[in-house]
Amino acid sequence: MARPLRIAYPEAFYHVTSRGNERKDIFKSQGDRERFLSYLESATERYGALIHIFCLMTNHYHLLMETPFGNLSQIMQHINGAYTTYFNLKQKRSGHLFQGRYKAILIDADEYAKEVSRYIHLNPVRAKMVDRPEQYRWSSYQYYIGLKKSPKWMVRDFILGYFGKKISDAQKGYRAFVESLIGQEYKSPLRDVVSSTILGRVDFIEAIKDKYLSNKEFDPNVPALKELSGKPSVEEIIEEVDSVFRENRGLARGVKIYLCHRHTGKMLKEIGNYFDIGDSGVSQASRRIAMKLGQDNKLSKKIGKIENKLKLSRMKT
Repeated sequence: MARPLRIAYPEAFYHVTSRGNERKDIFKSQGDRERFLSYLESATERYGALIHIFCLMTNHYHLLMETPFGNLSQIMQHINGAYTTYFNLKQKRSGHLFQGRYKAILIDADEYAKEVSRYIHLNPVRAKMVDRPEQYRWSSYQYYIGLKKSPKWMVRDFILGYFGKKISDAQKGYRAFVESLIGQEYKSPLRDVVSSTILGRVDFIEAIKDKYLSNKEFDPNVPALKELSGKPSVEEIIEEVDSVFRENRGLARGVKIYLCHRHTGKMLKEIGNYFDIGDSGVSQASRRIAMKLGQDNKLSKKIGKIENKLKLSRMKT
């Protein structure tokens, strides 16, 4: 079974969701929801979690959470584990309560935290459970707009800080921001998530890849790691080169070998197997193209365009 990629570091922001097994309800009563909120509170006390936004639906929940100590797994093990134990005892059942592993999308907070918070707070409206978000009791929205006193364990300052320095102005601004989309068709910010793992600007994604993924060994059970590695496959390179060098098969073959040698991270023997040549053949073919690049500007530009296209396609995965 494919495993999700977890990128954890201090002060990371995540949109976290977890759904009931077989989409069954995980909250059956007011007491269940209150108990779950108590585990959010204890996660802040024991593990330093910062809960910015929450919304408890019927068969799933949403959190916008920050991890000052980079301990996402520890926090989620506490929240989901403790609640599962409570729920199973109460319902006299056993086994998994949640469907698979929780989903945690790493967020570029400065760019997307506001949008994700609005998306979460409008969830009950999209589900037609209420007409307006303030009517839903089991989300943090009521605390954000000042209808109820916020619990001490919840953090509002970061999101509200985008809407004004004075708390009353910030609450009004945030309310207008959220409610401007009621009854409107709008694009979910989560549609921009890359490889089911990261939501952010290109420079944010590149920085995360360089710092936290560049030295990770490929694990076939974690598809997102391959997608975010920035390394195109041999097949992708062959396809792109064929589309550019259709009229010169000999040159195309050399360019394919050169780009595979340069960008895939594969061993010489692995590359050679694709082209029915030995290790030294790969090295020589790659070296010949590298020498031509210094003498042929037109060739250099064509290969540069292929490299840029391959890079952009990886970013959009």
